[in-house]
Amino acid sequence: MRPFELSDDQVVELAEMFRLMGDPSRLKIIASCLSAPMCVSDIAAKHGLSQPLVSHHLRLLRAARVLRAERRGKQIFYEAADEHVKRVIDDMTEHVCEHLSSEFDEGHKDV
Repeated sequence: MRPFELSDDQVVELAEMFRLMGDPSRLKIIASCLSAPMCVSDIAAKHGLSQPLVSHHLRLLRAARVLRAERRGKQIFYEAADEHVKRVIDDMTEHVCEHLSSEFDEGHKDV
């Protein structure tokens, strides 16, 4: 399905996902969970955020089906909900890095 084929409800859901991913803290949390599942305490420590704040962000990201949770003993580990989420983040990261790289190259042509 292409964007022009989306129903109004699907457009709203997609916009909400992008809004959630647009928050820098939530984007850091998502990126942390792409390569391997992570627990709340590790995510909080990695990004210098409080555990209650991380838990709040995780709850929103799970509700939007961006992340999924898996219980392992007493801890819950979070990871990307599926390959689509990974591809979106990976593709946009590559896009940003490509843009930054071309700006760097432009600034150093005369060196």
